[in-house]
Amino acid sequence: MSPRSAEVNEELRRRSRERLLQATVELVDARGYEATKLGDIADRAGSARGLVSYYFPGKRQLLQSAVHRLMHLTLQEALEREPRSVDGRERLARAIDAIMGLAVDRPVLMRTHMAGILQADGFVQCPEQQQLAALLRDTVERYGCADVDAEYPLLRALLMGAVFAVLLPGAPMPRARLRAELFQRYGLDWGLGTPPDGGPPGGGPSVVPAQSSKSSK
Repeated sequence: MSPRSAEVNEELRRRSRERLLQATVELVDARGYEATKLGDIADRAGSARGLVSYYFPGKRQLLQSAVHRLMHLTLQEALEREPRSVDGRERLARAIDAIMGLAVDRPVLMRTHMAGILQADGFVQCPEQQQLAALLRDTVERYGCADVDAEYPLLRALLMGAVFAVLLPGAPMPRARLRAELFQRYGLDWGLGTPPDGGPPGGGPSVVPAQSSKSSK
């Protein structure tokens, strides 16, 4: 039997890493962070336990990579779903709804992720985070921002803040209210993306004016 090519080995490593990331999402979402052990993740992924430490320096880093992958896949699916759109405003609306939707659909996972980011290790730069960043940055560019370098990190921060506000124990903010604030900032019609039931909060207009000019299109 001839040895595997470098390309085949790379593909096998990619699939192995993705199985570990998917297993992490599933287990932490179901059990919580503390109850999920690295050995459980490896077993769920069908991988040798030593592979976890080979790919990731620790459980926090593994979780952040797993959630960044989930966010990237969720955002990608939202942007590419039918009917597909090249309109920058529609794509930005979908992006906002996709990221905020994760806070509602997977509260345990996203709350654990946010808590990890706020700890000493902070924000993990990993391939999954870079893929997410590239897609979100492309969304900002297609929206038509004059200064993408300035607007992209601001949008990222606003989305992280909105997710945190939805998940805040004891005093969560309504998703619709947070969505309305973000849509107002970017001058997005309420009906774009995937609007929640009930219309704009407080019976506001379905078309909200931008607070400042963000789009050149």
